[in-house]
This record gives sequence, structure tokens and C-alpha cells, in this order.
Amino acid sequence: MKKPTKTYKKIRRNLGKAINDFSLISDGDKIVVGISGGKDSFTLLNLLVDMLAVVPINYKLFPVYIDPGFENSFASELKNCCKKIGLNLKVVSSDIGIYAHSDKNTENPCFLCSRLRRKRLFEIADELGCYKIALGHNKDDIIETLFLNMFYSGRIYTMKPSQDFFNGTINIIRPLSYVDEDLIIKYSTQSDFPIFKNPCPSAGKTKRSDVKVFLNELYKTNPNIKGSIFKSLSSVKLDYLLIK
Repeated sequence: MKKPTKTYKKIRRNLGKAINDFSLISDGDKIVVGISGGKDSFTLLNLLVDMLAVVPINYKLFPVYIDPGFENSFASELKNCCKKIGLNLKVVSSDIGIYAHSDKNTENPCFLCSRLRRKRLFEIADELGCYKIALGHNKDDIIETLFLNMFYSGRIYTMKPSQDFFNGTINIIRPLSYVDEDLIIKYSTQSDFPIFKNPCPSAGKTKRSDVKVFLNELYKTNPNIKGSIFKSLSSVKLDYLLIK
């Protein structure tokens, strides 16, 4: 077994802190883990598996991949990756991605695709008897979502480390909420995670991509900006907002 790197230890520490701060995982939990084929979901799944060996609680993981239906699917490769860490990946075939990019859809394709995939995850979680769904969103995703909503929706809100749906019957958790994306990139490289080409025609051409470029340019001017933005999400002064 490889000796844990500094990068791994830092991610593990931040993951543990998020789990503890927001009570994300409890003994006996059955957790669906949303797998996309990207670095974030692989990192999350691997660390949740590793954590089972050292924490005083027991939980079960059910990795699920919602195949959007594009050509050159990498579902079989994803299955092999999960087998290597002792898990069986459930692959759910769909035409969600194709429909979201068709003329039948009048909405933003990424918004609709994300919404339909999440709906399918909810259904799968219910079928498997799982109350929780773990997603690989990281600190950068949370900050980017804040700006996406301000820039394009005129509202101030973002993703939370823990969010209940359907009157608390389903709980989405994001254990990587405290983890910077650059650490995940470094860890995935060190771990030789497979690299899959995203077959989605909107890949790299989204509003989120634009916001990421904007923020990264801003971060270059002052290394403390990202931390300040993230800290502000838990230090909101409602009296100084234009709320009637």
C-alpha cells in the first residue's frame, strides 16, 4: 500500500472536518455515491472507502452512474475502476443528455440535464433503500455556483454541504465542500485516476466555465480572495441586504 501523500492527508482532513461539522455520515447509513467519471467523484468514492477502515462507524456505499446517452460511453471502464476498490457500480442508461441538447428542450441544456440526472438519482436511492446521496462538489464548485446564481439568476444562494429534499426523505451530502479543486487535481494525478473525454457537446462551453475563468483571474490578484468568499457564505448580515 502506498504511503499517504501530503495532498491525500490534506484532502482527508478537510473531508473529515466537513463530515463532522455538518453531521454528514452516521452509523448504518446507506449512501448512493454519484459517479460522473471525473476527478471529483473518484476522489470522493476512494476516500469514503478508505475512511471505512479507520472510523468507528459503519456505512454502505452504492456508486451509481447515470449514463447521459452520448456516443463513446465509458460506463464499462467506470465499472472496472469501482471493482478495483471492491464496489459494484450501478450503471443507469438514459437519453437525458441527448434530450437536453435536442430541439425539444427550450431550457439551458446543462440545467435540464443536471436536474433530470438528479431526479434519476433520487429514484435510484429510493429503490436501493438509501436515505443519502453523496456528490463530489468541492469548494470551488460551491463558490462558482454562488456567482452563477448572482450573475444569471439575480439571486444569492449556492449548494450546501447537506441539503434535505422531499421533507427530509432524501439528504444530499457534499463531503468535499471544504476541499479546493487544485488539491483534487493533484491527488487524482498522483493516484493515476483514468482520464475520460467528456462526450457532452457543451463541455467547456458553459456559463460555469466562464465563471471559473473569471474567478481564477481574480484569485491571481490576491491569494486570500477565495478563502474570504467561502468564509462569507457562513457570515451573512441579512440586515445589510436589500430584503423588504
